[in-house]
Amino acid sequence: MLDTLPYLQKTNFPKLYRDSVNTLQVNLGYRCNLSCTHCHVNAGPKRTELMSWSVMETILSYIERHQINTLDITGGAPETNPYFRQLVVEASKFELEIIDRCNLTILLEPGFEDLGEFLAAHKVNVTASLPCYLEENVDKQRGNGVFEASIVALQKLNNLGYGREASLPLNLVYNPNGIFLPPAQQSLQASYKKELKQRYDIDFSELYVLTNMPISRFGSMLLSKGEFDNYMQLLRDNYSENNLASLMCKSLVSVDWQGYVYDCDFNQMLGLPLKNANRSIITSDKKRLHISELLDRSLTGCEIVVGEHCYGCTAGQGSSCGGALVE
Repeated sequence: MLDTLPYLQKTNFPKLYRDSVNTLQVNLGYRCNLSCTHCHVNAGPKRTELMSWSVMETILSYIERHQINTLDITGGAPETNPYFRQLVVEASKFELEIIDRCNLTILLEPGFEDLGEFLAAHKVNVTASLPCYLEENVDKQRGNGVFEASIVALQKLNNLGYGREASLPLNLVYNPNGIFLPPAQQSLQASYKKELKQRYDIDFSELYVLTNMPISRFGSMLLSKGEFDNYMQLLRDNYSENNLASLMCKSLVSVDWQGYVYDCDFNQMLGLPLKNANRSIITSDKKRLHISELLDRSLTGCEIVVGEHCYGCTAGQGSSCGGALVE
């Protein structure tokens, strides 16, 4: 796979500084039952990286000490981590919002048949990838049969109350299946709601529209097709300064499966760690800060590591893990 990092580090993107942290995004590992073409994590069935329980215990300590409002659990398929449920149970005691970034198909895998019931019992917010409401487009991007399995999983979640009860949010995620920016979130959400209801009697809460980032599999594809420069120009041409104040990295930190901390999930995948602004901290790695070293430290006001890929979050309506930044 071709590496886009050398093309992203030199940038004139504006400097950013973090506000107070209210969201902890935790990657439980890169194992997944799917291998999607747009996956910026490069996850798949053969990946072996999984977060240990000892790291999760440190994360729980960080949540308690810093009064984190949202635990955003991602992967891979985070549910494949053997400690996923234990983490949810323990985190639930802090009465914070817990998000499970689910690929839907995991709900149908052997050994996960009761996963939906578990998530509902603990009021976990399910945020699920569904890059289109058409079977051909989804299977092209995620693999044959994925759309059909996703529909079955969505219907199962609906039957549990997800997307139909206020206490059980079910949010869907759209990624473009080509070299273009996503359409307006509000209008696309209306189309999704209409088509999924008419075709499959499926309800959901909100649609999150995300821009594909020029990293990992998608970035490698751009390089191999000679489209990397064109895509980067598209992002720069659609840059909006109005999106800067709402960027997710202003209030979020990302933790990898080993416990090292980054400004966002994309920086994590690029290997661009959090800046060690406090030189008095003795890190367990010469370049990276570990979550255990931040238990008694505030990150408010710290400079955020930026690169050319940050134009992906500021192009058009803007893009974040919670969808578009502006209507």
